[in-house]
Amino acid sequence: MSKILMNGNEAIGEAAIAAGCRYFFGYPITPQSELPEYLSKRLPQVGGIFLQAESEIAAINMVIGAASTGARVMTGSSSPGISLKQEGISYLAGCELPCLIVNIMRGGPGLGGIQPSQADYFQATKGGGHGDYRNIVLAPASVQEAVDLVQEGFELADRYRMVVMILGDIVGQLKEPVHISVDPARKLPEKPWALTGKEGRKKNIISSLYLEPDKLEQLNHKLQKKYTEIKEKETRAENYRTEDADIVVAAYGMPARIAKEAVDKARAGGIKAGVFRPITLWPFPEKELNEAAGSARKILTVEMSMGQMVEDVRLAVKDRIPVDFYGRTGGMVPTALDIYTEIKRINEEIMEVKPYASCI
Repeated sequence: MSKILMNGNEAIGEAAIAAGCRYFFGYPITPQSELPEYLSKRLPQVGGIFLQAESEIAAINMVIGAASTGARVMTGSSSPGISLKQEGISYLAGCELPCLIVNIMRGGPGLGGIQPSQADYFQATKGGGHGDYRNIVLAPASVQEAVDLVQEGFELADRYRMVVMILGDIVGQLKEPVHISVDPARKLPEKPWALTGKEGRKKNIISSLYLEPDKLEQLNHKLQKKYTEIKEKETRAENYRTEDADIVVAAYGMPARIAKEAVDKARAGGIKAGVFRPITLWPFPEKELNEAAGSARKILTVEMSMGQMVEDVRLAVKDRIPVDFYGRTGGMVPTALDIYTEIKRINEEIMEVKPYASCI
């Protein structure tokens, strides 16, 4: 299987083309600007359309238009740009329109900096915009996985008629060898609900406006039923040396890769540690976490934020296992030594034998 060395953002763009995406509407913002730059050259070569919109708001509304016709469409941005798209993302959810959104995160709040971050976890997994809705959120830890998840993301978006978000930290700026599979016989799923011209069929209407309260309630119940099905069928996670771990490090994206080195070091020193890596951030893999931490005495959640996924970790284990947190922020990345030091500290705590109190 031949591989090619590619920048993460560019690999994401090529993977989207391989998945049948022919429309991209976006606006440049560091650290995802290589994605639109790459697609501005590649999409016209395959008969697609790239359009740099005048703003992030304009871009997401163009996505709504293209998705309404049944096209595979994508947009990309970074943290503040995703914030500007939130109203449109809520409209996509209300209209049940499939699309792929890429967020290569940067530090915040506000304009913050252009260094890597994981501080958009809440924004991505808790809705972000207004109303009762969810997005499927996929978190790659390598460029190859980003390629694979982009292609899978389009499939999930069409299957469930909803937004799928690729939430990346450093992955957009990594350069790694990748294989991008191309299926020349690929057939996109039929979309009888799309706005493609009437001609002998019932009129299609796509809208997120429901003035009758009972109709809007019906829509929300329909969406929640779909979200429940996704929770049951679409959770994904990776385990690394968790089978007998006393300490489980929960991390996603790049910190999870770094944590593996820390765990290997801990194991070499006789500490039973492992890594649990959620791949779907929503739905969060609660069942998989509880299985991975079945015999654990403590969980250490590591993030490039002040602590966001840690809340879902605590909710998942329901206080059955104590959960500690270690985070770096502002664009700082935790090192293997940082994580190992935390593992060692926790091990000393759980192994400590407290003396009985004096009876005198």
